[in-house]
Amino acid sequence: MSEIKVNKISPRTACGTTTLGDSGDTFTIPSGATITNAGTASGFGATGEISWDTTVKTTGTFTATSGVGYFLNTTGGVITVNLPAGAAGSSVALADYAGTWNDNAVTVSPNGSEKMGGINADVTLNTEGQSVTFVYIDAVQGWVNVLDSTSNVRAEAFITATGGTITTSGNCRIHKFTGPGTFCVSSLAATPANNQVSYMVVAGGGGSGSSQDGHMGAGGGAGGFREDKSPITPYTASPLEGAGTINVTAASFPIVVGGGGPGSPNKTKGGNGSVSTFSTITSTGGGGGGAGSNTGNCRSANTGGSGGGAGGSDQPAQSGGAGNTPPVSPPQGNSGGDAVQSTGQAGSGGGATAAGTTNPSNPNPSAHPGGAGATSSITASPVTYSAGGGTSGTDGSAATGAANTGNGSKGGKGNPDVSGAQGGSGIVIIRYKFQ
Repeated sequence: MSEIKVNKISPRTACGTTTLGDSGDTFTIPSGATITNAGTASGFGATGEISWDTTVKTTGTFTATSGVGYFLNTTGGVITVNLPAGAAGSSVALADYAGTWNDNAVTVSPNGSEKMGGINADVTLNTEGQSVTFVYIDAVQGWVNVLDSTSNVRAEAFITATGGTITTSGNCRIHKFTGPGTFCVSSLAATPANNQVSYMVVAGGGGSGSSQDGHMGAGGGAGGFREDKSPITPYTASPLEGAGTINVTAASFPIVVGGGGPGSPNKTKGGNGSVSTFSTITSTGGGGGGAGSNTGNCRSANTGGSGGGAGGSDQPAQSGGAGNTPPVSPPQGNSGGDAVQSTGQAGSGGGATAAGTTNPSNPNPSAHPGGAGATSSITASPVTYSAGGGTSGTDGSAATGAANTGNGSKGGKGNPDVSGAQGGSGIVIIRYKFQ
């Protein structure tokens, strides 16, 4: 056996072709030897076997090489593939790189008078995620598709977004805004239904009224409460769920979080809370509570998401402020409680799920709670928002509404005078499926 030891075999002419042996010869690669391919390999392996070219083809026209598979990206436009001259066992494979063949198709053209499945004509590949393998059989059928996949097996894309304080619960991502910000959606889900988000928008609660000369200051109304639950983000929603579907787009959504209404000084009613907004949803600030005073105008309560309570005195009673103002469905809140002249009772503020209250049966002014709020588990744990501010009854200070709850503040009573307290600020929460 002869042996030749060289470091390189090259063709006699530049860019020529070097042939190893003659037809019928056998070349043996011994055990332990390694062949490294740094170029394009074709024609190796069994008949019809494919070696994949991982250089992605984009728009335009190219001629395929037998034994090679190609990834075709039609994001930017259509592609035409010219098949090579057919010989029995020749093969070409094509795969949809970006899942866009349904938008921009691929045209496959046989060589000259050769056939595709028995017909001399081009074929069109226009199915999303498709992959095909053509094998040349003979002059009768020409190129035949022997393997066709349309399963489009891909990891599904979901919403990608930033903004607020971000947490997760199972397959859901939660963005909590306790102050102004921006919900920035940078990419959307592949399935349109997964672009519907759950949300809760709570406005600032109303401030409570002041107390003069021992009269009772009224509680502030709760900030408007609005919630909508996407069916793909499971959690326990409040009874007020259903404020309106929001399907986000790849855009920036400004978030407004309303502050609580100010408490009032002597002989003035509490101030209204401020609105909170997300996309098309606006929740109205809670109405300020009336002052405990003999001055009629300051005893009246303000309207709002929920209305404030009316201030107490020994003068003709005032009515609580109307809730759900302006009106939305489901209602964003309830009315505040009325005052009672005979007992000097002030009304408490309305809440998201119940109106404010009074206690007319007690001959001495007594404490009573504000209207009940709404409980939601949109953040994974149940939290109650938008409760109305109560009253203190016997001598007692006003109490501020808790931050980022939308609660109205509690009215006080005292002699000397007691100022009202500020309502609780609002909050905006957005929840969506992210995996």
